[in-house]
Amino acid sequence: MPSTRALRQFDPRRSPPPRQNSQAAAAAKEEEASPWLPPSSSTSSSSSSASALFKHSAALSAAGPRGGSGTRVYPLRDFPGGDAAALGGAFRDNVRWLLKQWSCAPGSWSAWRALLSDERTGTLVPIVAVEELAAASPSPLCDLCRCAGWSHHWVSKRKYHFIIPAVVEWDQPIRADALLGHTDHLLHGCQIMDIWDQLCAALRVRAVSVVDLTQKHSVDLRLLLGVAQGKTWFTRWGYCLAKGCFSVSRSTYDAALEALATLPVDCLRSRHVRRVVTIYRRLSNKPLATVREFLLCLLDWKHLEAPLSPPVKTSPRLMFLLPKSCMVKRLRQPYQRFEDVVDLLECRWSKKRLLSAAEVVVEKLREHADGTRITRQAVRDAARGAIGDTGLLDFVIKSLNDTVVGNHIVRRVPDPENRVLHFSLEEYAEPEPQPQADHELEPVEVDAEHNPPAVRWPNTAEAERDLRAVCRAMVEARSEAAQAVLDCKHWVKWWGLRDESDDQLRFLVEWRPQPWEATELTRPMPPGDIVVVPLHTSIGELLVEAEHALRDTYCFFEDFQAESLDGIGGDKWDPVMLGGAESGDTIGVHGHGADMETGLRCQGGADAWEVQCVCGAQDDDGERMVACDACNVWHHTRCVGIADGAPVPPLFLCISCSGALVAAGPISG
Repeated sequence: MPSTRALRQFDPRRSPPPRQNSQAAAAAKEEEASPWLPPSSSTSSSSSSASALFKHSAALSAAGPRGGSGTRVYPLRDFPGGDAAALGGAFRDNVRWLLKQWSCAPGSWSAWRALLSDERTGTLVPIVAVEELAAASPSPLCDLCRCAGWSHHWVSKRKYHFIIPAVVEWDQPIRADALLGHTDHLLHGCQIMDIWDQLCAALRVRAVSVVDLTQKHSVDLRLLLGVAQGKTWFTRWGYCLAKGCFSVSRSTYDAALEALATLPVDCLRSRHVRRVVTIYRRLSNKPLATVREFLLCLLDWKHLEAPLSPPVKTSPRLMFLLPKSCMVKRLRQPYQRFEDVVDLLECRWSKKRLLSAAEVVVEKLREHADGTRITRQAVRDAARGAIGDTGLLDFVIKSLNDTVVGNHIVRRVPDPENRVLHFSLEEYAEPEPQPQADHELEPVEVDAEHNPPAVRWPNTAEAERDLRAVCRAMVEARSEAAQAVLDCKHWVKWWGLRDESDDQLRFLVEWRPQPWEATELTRPMPPGDIVVVPLHTSIGELLVEAEHALRDTYCFFEDFQAESLDGIGGDKWDPVMLGGAESGDTIGVHGHGADMETGLRCQGGADAWEVQCVCGAQDDDGERMVACDACNVWHHTRCVGIADGAPVPPLFLCISCSGALVAAGPISG
């Protein structure tokens, strides 16, 4: 099963988190509880053999069809089951109901376990849920929520982690602290994303954020797939851009993608790219004019198989995978000029040096051959004095075969007796253009051993190498646009408050602070919490449910006592249906007892951070920052000229403060 582990390397202290090397991270946000639910599996174990996988699976299923000890088994495509799909309550109630269906992990009161069954192979895969209490957690704040733009959300009392362990851990006792202690969790793989998406939908999650840091062969997939397909990998499951780091907006992101996608391939400066684009154009018979077209061709090429037989009615440069000697049919065409052949050659020398060396070889052939054939060694000895680089000389001699250099055709034929190569020259005249109908097919014997085809079918490894080369050249050509795309790593999927087809009323309840409490709040008010009540519920019962929801979910409302509701009229015993509020409305809750002294108020922490970077950012986005020592306002280190990895100076002044200091003039003693 594809590997997936959840990233947990953000620093909850004063300094914002540095960049991460892990591939992806996920945070689920529902009712401001921010349950963080990325399934996971070790990357190193994803390559285990099928026999090892079945061995572990057999051990899991040995105790019976339910996995032993009452362990719940779910079909992979029906997780988390039909009963869970019918849930209509709030997330806090749904997740508790689900965990009651699972078996408790031995020796742990905060971990539960179930099994996923693959119907096709019979493999059983464990999935573990861990409840983390904020009061006992070493990191009670959710850094993923903070960096996704949810720093103003209330701190939840509980976080829920859903983890698929590594294969090597399937037979080991479950230790919640060990599972949460991993820093290499991932969220990638189609099956894993399907499981994750089904779980979030069944539990009535309202929003899920992910941090897309996925790389493959040192290429950032959010850049590669964004340019090639116009969307990231997570977009397949309905995720959209939550916020861009360094204040990159959605319009800037779209414009950057378009600038990269429409960049002409011929404008790329890489010699390797210019060489291989000619190969893929001829093999695919497509123009491949833009970077997007070329990247899509390379992505598809990895799944194409080379043809088993040589093509018919095609150029000799498209022949590949020929036996040592065979007969094929090709069009009568003019000989190729060496400057055209150079474009297809893969070497370390420039085109200018290759052409210059070829002219030297032809000149020596004219001097020594005198209309006859001479051996390869004789050609090499004659040109050795004029070409000091023997590697270049050997490469050019090997590449000269029925090619035109100047006004001569260089012939290379093996001796039929000893197979020693001989070279000769012929005068060359440009052929007169003829109608297409006059081109007839002629049989030509091709010796693939001594006359290798000019164009060879690239294999998967070569296609991936070319992908990396195109991405590097694209970044060099449009560095600002590429950086804007890479700065967009926070993605979110919204479900919102869904209208269920049942006899229940659903409201969003929001705390309404008293005037003296409002003055101490430094962040915007977060969205409300979900309360689900029957149709016949009275206003007083709704008030009790609202108080319970806030107290049960958030640390800030541990001792909160609700007193009245806004947005609904009537006495406490009047039915809610007669109060003028409809299902889905937002109801305000007044009361007292909110803990204004707790440090677990908002996900952004108790400190009132002030971010005013020159890029336009006004909130923490997870990128490296530095605070001005004069005004204590935070700025991105990249935006103020401090390179990534470079130490922060012992004294840092922002532009405003340093300008004011200069304007004040020298201080007299």
